[in-house]
Amino acid sequence: MDQTKKPLAQVLKTFRGTFLIVCFFSMCINVLMLVPALYMLQVYDRVITSGSEGTLLMITLIMTLMVVTMGLLEWVRSRMLVRLSNNLDMKLNQKVFGTSFKRALYTGNSGNSQQALQSLTGLRQFMAGPGLFAFFDAPWIPIYLFVMFVFHPWFGWVGVVSAILLALIAVINEYATRGGLQKSNEQAGVANLSVSQSMANAEVIESMGMLDDLRQRWLKTQYKVLSWQTIASERTSVITAISKTIRMLTQSLILGLGAYLVINNQITPGLMIAGSILLGRALAPIDQMIGTWKGFITARGQYKQLSKALESAPSENENMSLPKPKGDVSLEGVVMAPPGSRVPTIKGISFSVTAGEVVGILGPSASGKSTLARGLLGIWPTMNGKVRLDGADVFAWNRAELGPNVGYLPQDIELFAGTVSENIARFGHVNAEKVVEAAREAGVHELVLGLQQGYETLIGAQGANLSAGQRQRIGLARALYNQPGLIVLDEPNSNLDELGEVALAYAIQGLKRRGATVFVITHRPNILAVVDKLMILNEGTLHGFGPRDEVLGSLKKAPKTAGSIT
Repeated sequence: MDQTKKPLAQVLKTFRGTFLIVCFFSMCINVLMLVPALYMLQVYDRVITSGSEGTLLMITLIMTLMVVTMGLLEWVRSRMLVRLSNNLDMKLNQKVFGTSFKRALYTGNSGNSQQALQSLTGLRQFMAGPGLFAFFDAPWIPIYLFVMFVFHPWFGWVGVVSAILLALIAVINEYATRGGLQKSNEQAGVANLSVSQSMANAEVIESMGMLDDLRQRWLKTQYKVLSWQTIASERTSVITAISKTIRMLTQSLILGLGAYLVINNQITPGLMIAGSILLGRALAPIDQMIGTWKGFITARGQYKQLSKALESAPSENENMSLPKPKGDVSLEGVVMAPPGSRVPTIKGISFSVTAGEVVGILGPSASGKSTLARGLLGIWPTMNGKVRLDGADVFAWNRAELGPNVGYLPQDIELFAGTVSENIARFGHVNAEKVVEAAREAGVHELVLGLQQGYETLIGAQGANLSAGQRQRIGLARALYNQPGLIVLDEPNSNLDELGEVALAYAIQGLKRRGATVFVITHRPNILAVVDKLMILNEGTLHGFGPRDEVLGSLKKAPKTAGSIT
């Protein structure tokens, strides 16, 4: 694949200089790791034999200076990796957030959409942790083996054989645990998604006694997680035990070998001790890699998931700025389907609406009304045809500039954790005058003042602490904030009482007076009194469009059939 299509790899390339510095520090650290062995060698072979206290003092000072330097380099290396991981997060977090948001928008699956963000967090944590140090230290193993060969060839060969054995164990560990860990992570994702969905629908679950069944369903998935994780962990524990046994055995055996060589006057006692220390240091990175293999496998999977998510992310086109829309809307042979589906729910619809008109949309369930609403606002892409706003393709508008000039009240009201004023202001800069203006226009100003802290009342996620009708009316105020030119209201009166319906009718009349274009999807006939035109949808096709009284008259004359609108 073209490297330009691998954004994660490209970002990591920008840190090449930092990685090279970390590699240089790792080389210095591993060279300085020789100091304890060499110090031990000098103490045994020079100080003890000569009895020189001055020599002992000097080599001790040199050793102390070098070990302190090594510690400082370790600290600097660790800080560099922490900052590198933070910079990686800062470079990618906005793009990953946008990618996750688009995936949720186009698939409707918010749980799976969060995987990219979770992968970025996991990858950052691995890069900042100690597990990565083993991979920087491993390339310097030959340094220790070379020094062991200098001490004595037999020492060197013992080190080579031990390193090869532990490397083979590391490879075996990879093949033995990779599948189990991957399946465990996959099932854990399914279990977590099940829990989040259950928590979001706690009232439904409690009211209808669904908890035990859903808990059993979650437990089945959780058992699979534990099963796969147990298999992987048990294999890892066996391999880790074997690795530790081999390392300790070889370190003990090399002492025995050293003693044999000392007896035969081939090396000094200092070389015997130094050789054992060096062997332990040479094998430590491999042993550490085996111990941190689970974290490495997880990080590698997170890297692949994150890379795949970024590669599949739709390109963000920098569309040219256009004037604030007046509200002229036209559809040209529009065919649409929900994200992830290839079956159209809107089938070749064409119509035009002039700015300032109020259009009512009627139709039976699953006739495509909500899909059409999302198409009018450019939320879901069309399969064919064009949705035009003021003559321009709605997807040609810069979304950040268009968004503040349109209003949308979805069928399922979603408010967010924050104050009432923040929700109405769409979590941008809270302009108090505009917030109150939108609330008055929506007929909800008095209702907000009646709350415990008025506009500063804190509400929970999904509008917790408010009734369905209150959420709907505050959602309407949010849709009207900043006087947008195009407003789409999907079942705006589904949760309203008689007083709320009157306020809604006044709000729509006010929008019409100031020249805004309004689309109202409804099942209730009361609101039809304030619309100018009426649109009838049935099975995704346009069965009527025109002035309200004409369309209603044609409906009364038409014979009733299954699924017809009356």
